[in-house]
Amino acid sequence: MTRALFHAARGAGRTSPNPLVGAVVVSPDGVLLGQGYHERVGEPHAEIKALSAAGERARGATLYCTLEPCAHQGRTGPCAARIVEAGIARVVASVQDPNPLVRGRGFAYLRAHGLAVDVGVGAAESSALNQAFFTLMNEDRPFVILKAATSADGFIAESSARPTALTSATANRHAHRFRATVDAIAVGVGTVIADDPELTVRGAFRERPIARVVLDRTLRTPPTSRLLSTRKAGPVIIVTTERGARSRQKADLEARGAEIIISDGSIRHALALLGERQVASLLLEGGAAIHAAAWDEDVVDFVRLYVTPHLLRTGVPLLGDRDFASTSLSDRHVTVLGPDVLIEGYVHGPR
Repeated sequence: MTRALFHAARGAGRTSPNPLVGAVVVSPDGVLLGQGYHERVGEPHAEIKALSAAGERARGATLYCTLEPCAHQGRTGPCAARIVEAGIARVVASVQDPNPLVRGRGFAYLRAHGLAVDVGVGAAESSALNQAFFTLMNEDRPFVILKAATSADGFIAESSARPTALTSATANRHAHRFRATVDAIAVGVGTVIADDPELTVRGAFRERPIARVVLDRTLRTPPTSRLLSTRKAGPVIIVTTERGARSRQKADLEARGAEIIISDGSIRHALALLGERQVASLLLEGGAAIHAAAWDEDVVDFVRLYVTPHLLRTGVPLLGDRDFASTSLSDRHVTVLGPDVLIEGYVHGPR
């Protein structure tokens, strides 16, 4: 299962909205016969890759997979039927697939055809890999990662009117590598006006376009914004309200290629609309008002803080006066990145 999990992680940034899945076929005497992982949406699933590599030797073998094999016809055929046809005797899976089209049906199909099925090996590791997929399936919204850079004394900027460079080149490279793995980056319109960011992935390979999302209730996004000049990097989605949609600016933004969608003004509803578009993971990069609104609506799942040695002494605090401390994050990890430190962890624990 450790090997299957290793292979599953190789699909990061390429399989969404599908999960990350790895599979390994092992003979009764412990010989590795085949292995594979789900590489891209629409391509063969991990189980099919591993079975193809094993060939006829799969008969009587054990299949280890990091997620319940599917039993329905989607972009590809059902894996459970192929497992039975291959003559696999036993399946060891990490977790049940939360997709309503699967959700136990794969295991039931295998058991009905005489296969032994064991579930739970590597469950924590598989769940950690697939938090985005699980959140999309269970809550119909993206998995939200709040990302911020702070000074040592807890400020994200000297002023809300202008950006403050805090992180080192090492931390910046790390942040862009992580950007390359998510479906979308979101900021508030205040950040667009103050920073004019491109919200692209730089210095890291990304195979697929990345969605850039602007949360803008009154549709103040300037049509001249740099992110609208980088549409080859991915779509630009501006989430506004009925009031904002009446703005004269709407036609100009659409002419520049922005997609305008209308929400009720809450972060939660904006996330639901993105979930309908199969956005499974969202990196929430700010600014302060958007971070605070998402925190208040309890939709932040994970926090990534790049803490720098700078002391600002005054400025814009992370999450204002809200009750937050990085020490309260669960499954907390600390990574040294040159002069900076990355602190990351779950807000409520993995789902």
